[in-house]
Amino acid sequence: MSLPLVARMIQNFTGETNLEHHWGYADRVVPCKNDAGSCAYLDSVYNSHDLGMLCSGIFWATIGGILFVWGLGRRIFSSRGQEDLVVPEPDRERPQTVPRASALTRLRHSIATTSRTYLLPNSVLVLAMLLGYLAIWAFVGIVYATWITPVKNPPGVFNTRTSLGPWADRIGVLAYALTPLSVLLASRESLLSLVTGVPYTSFMFLHRWTGYVIILQSALHTIGWCVVETRLYQPQPAVWNTLIAQQWMVWGLVAMVLLVIMWFFSLSWTIRNVTGYEFFRKSHYVLAMVYIGAVIGHWVELQCFLVPGLVLWLADRFARLVRTGLLHYGYNHRWGFAPAQADAIFWADEKHGDIVRLDFKHPQAPWKIGQHFYLCFPESSIWQSHPFTPLSLPIPLDSRGRVQHSYIFRAKKGETRKMARLLTQKAAIATMMAGDKVGSPAPVVRTPVVLQGPYGESIIDGLAQHHNVLCVAGGTGITYVLPVLLGLAREQANPGRRIELIWAVKRQLDLEWVRPELGGLQRLGSAHCIRVRIFITDDETTTQNGPELADEESTVEETTTTAAAASSASSADIPLALAARAGRPDLMALVHGFVDSVTAGPTRVFASGPPAMIGALRCAVAECNSGPKVWKGDQRGNVELASDDRMEW
Repeated sequence: MSLPLVARMIQNFTGETNLEHHWGYADRVVPCKNDAGSCAYLDSVYNSHDLGMLCSGIFWATIGGILFVWGLGRRIFSSRGQEDLVVPEPDRERPQTVPRASALTRLRHSIATTSRTYLLPNSVLVLAMLLGYLAIWAFVGIVYATWITPVKNPPGVFNTRTSLGPWADRIGVLAYALTPLSVLLASRESLLSLVTGVPYTSFMFLHRWTGYVIILQSALHTIGWCVVETRLYQPQPAVWNTLIAQQWMVWGLVAMVLLVIMWFFSLSWTIRNVTGYEFFRKSHYVLAMVYIGAVIGHWVELQCFLVPGLVLWLADRFARLVRTGLLHYGYNHRWGFAPAQADAIFWADEKHGDIVRLDFKHPQAPWKIGQHFYLCFPESSIWQSHPFTPLSLPIPLDSRGRVQHSYIFRAKKGETRKMARLLTQKAAIATMMAGDKVGSPAPVVRTPVVLQGPYGESIIDGLAQHHNVLCVAGGTGITYVLPVLLGLAREQANPGRRIELIWAVKRQLDLEWVRPELGGLQRLGSAHCIRVRIFITDDETTTQNGPELADEESTVEETTTTAAAASSASSADIPLALAARAGRPDLMALVHGFVDSVTAGPTRVFASGPPAMIGALRCAVAECNSGPKVWKGDQRGNVELASDDRMEW
């Protein structure tokens, strides 16, 4: 047992050999040789600590059990997802019907549907269960009493020992136990995603709130012991002055300060107005590792919870380096590491942020639709990378295994803004060097790109022919949903199926971002009767009744007509005749209208946009789910949501 730990205990360990070991705490001298009050207090302290360690073990065993059952069930039932409902070739003259599924299948689907009814609006059920568990174990098993014990020097002075000390220790143990969970929830190379199939981005909500819980627990632990050491223990200020000078106490205060700094830097207001995302991300890494070192210095006996956090963090970084190296090693028949060379297209937008599109081909195994990559731009900085979802289909293009990568991002602040300016300067220089030759093509601007990924999971697993599909996108969120539609357009058509795209953009000109893909969707998707609705949310050049905007009801007819007329043309040359309306879409009404209009089968909603948009969609989808309908065999009450949050709309 370390000397600092001995110094802070009220027991005399000199010459004692009969010690009782307690995991994560100081050994105890048995039998107790203090006064009766102190012995009763020590009984409470050690029993409370042992119970806290037990509940921490139960907590992690529960997490392990849930992950085991989840992973096992995912592999048992994943292959049965598309066999539950077999839809015959629909009769074009009659509404499509879905045969009644087995009772077991209907029960499973109705339970999932009912759970989505309550989970989707706020996504806090798991958090509520975690908070409930921690709240119960923060108070259970503690002896709530007061013991007045004498102080040896000076005589006639007494300490007031209460349950506040054991309670503060219990809170501290729980904060230590949550630390590796917080690291696990934030890992990009996520073990949780590997087991559950849930993208690592979906765990960020729990990561943030786990951090908030740790801050609250640490603050309560600190306040509790400050009250004990400054008010209840005597004589003062000698007790406090002795305590604050000890190394373990200094490390505890350092850890508390680090937590407060991390919390402040993680606030949306701070990131948006003070630091920027990249500073937050890198400072968060550094501060978190220093914090773990500080809490080890504060109570080394509990490093069993902290060392796994360090191991997880280091393993995550090592896996990133290995994957990136393998992805670029030998690229373009070069020896060693080489970045991809991307062609860049630029759209100026001073009001909302310039738009950049990157296109390149890279030899690799195709990713899954819905996965994303982190892109690093060496011309700007090798220390920063940003997540982007490819809007292209992951299909090999040639015998070399090259796959088309296409990305779109809005340059607002920080690295993306810096990169947009750099590309603009390169384009200006290339244009000046090319001269003003008549008929000469515009110069191609290229920039090196380093890929990390792919990350996330497939969003189309289990998507069968009988599923109706509604895609909703805001701004650059089109990159998340467009591959889904392009993939569906290449499949065999099902006349009884409904497929629709709702896209909200700032300007009519924004449709040019994905002109080749929209043209291909018109050409290939005509047989599927894919409906496209465009909403122009902030275009000063258009009005609700302006000549550029068509009535919403003409969308289907115009889209289908254009696609049929251009079936033999290349997608880049197809004239886009997509109807659009001014104003923001009423998502609640649109989702309900889509679900009500389907003739049969479940619905899956794919969405990407700002948090407010995703929140509105969660509420809308939750309202459309109906467990009783699904139990009766009506799959129209089965509505799923696959979403990706974006910070602009």
